[in-house]
Amino acid sequence: MSTAPRPPFRVGLVGYGLAGSAFHAPLIAATPGLRLDAVVTANPDRRAQLRDEHPDARALDTPEQLLAEADSLDLVVIASPNRTHVPLARAALAAGLATVVDKPLAATAAEARGLCELAERTGTMLSVFQNRRWDGDFLTARRLVNEGALGRVHRFESRFERFRPKPKAGWRELADPAEVGGTLYDLGSHLVDQALTLFGPVESVYAEVDVRRDGAVVDDDAFIALTHASGVRSHLWTSALTALGGPRLRVLGDSAGYVKYGMDPQEADLRAGRRPDDGTPWGTEPPSAYGTLGTDEQSAPTPTAPGDYPAYYAGIAHSLATGTPPPVDPRDAVATLTVLEAARGSAATSTSTIVHLT
Repeated sequence: MSTAPRPPFRVGLVGYGLAGSAFHAPLIAATPGLRLDAVVTANPDRRAQLRDEHPDARALDTPEQLLAEADSLDLVVIASPNRTHVPLARAALAAGLATVVDKPLAATAAEARGLCELAERTGTMLSVFQNRRWDGDFLTARRLVNEGALGRVHRFESRFERFRPKPKAGWRELADPAEVGGTLYDLGSHLVDQALTLFGPVESVYAEVDVRRDGAVVDDDAFIALTHASGVRSHLWTSALTALGGPRLRVLGDSAGYVKYGMDPQEADLRAGRRPDDGTPWGTEPPSAYGTLGTDEQSAPTPTAPGDYPAYYAGIAHSLATGTPPPVDPRDAVATLTVLEAARGSAATSTSTIVHLT
């Protein structure tokens, strides 16, 4: 006897700024099994944009309106400013709603740990949107490491660098620590998450964190050195003042290395309005953008795996349908924030900081 297919899970999205409109909404809309049902934004221009881009989604003024409809939703996605992540996630979990939070999950590891414990007590799914795990260059590096193509890896270098010499208006540039602004917690969250995903826990952290641009009041240039328990050392850079960028990734082993320049194309495509379900190849790079695998004596281009941001929300839909763990464990965010806190402490004292993961 055949059974009717399950109706899509209904998603409420909080925030329709860059994160909500360019990343979450199009990825949710492109995911089989999910339906973008309601979006919280009181901004008239963003409401007009929402009507054009997702005409079937309802616009709501406040998160409180959305949470009052908890019985008619299956998932809440929080893509609002960082200062709102913890209170909104706490309210959504208390309402029994599965919850996805954009990175960083919280301002501190302790707050993130508290959200994890609340999710565990209530038996409610919690996950963090770490889309950069599905960058094509990272997927390629992960495959090469797992296959042993580099031999025993001893060094991992990773960069998210930009050249934006003039600070932009917005909460990310505000000095109030509650805003969780600055590049260390913004792009640094991706860098540390990728390093931990590849090479596991760290034992010590050394960091240099600076404010370089005229008029800036939050960190805009940072270097983080991690010593992993596995023996690998990760060197990570993030900056808004890099006139000439270094390699996006360089992974060095005792047999070979992998070096890759240029950014994954998915962010630019999403910002330009492309959708993963538009029928054209997604996340692919031309051969001219491939990285190089080998040694100085013998090397060759190696194809970049297609980037796959859609895999994150496909994993969320699967988790909702089956009760299995989400694609990003929120405890991973606790580990990342623990490292970022150690990095800030190291930079303040100009010494290495021992990491205690609890």
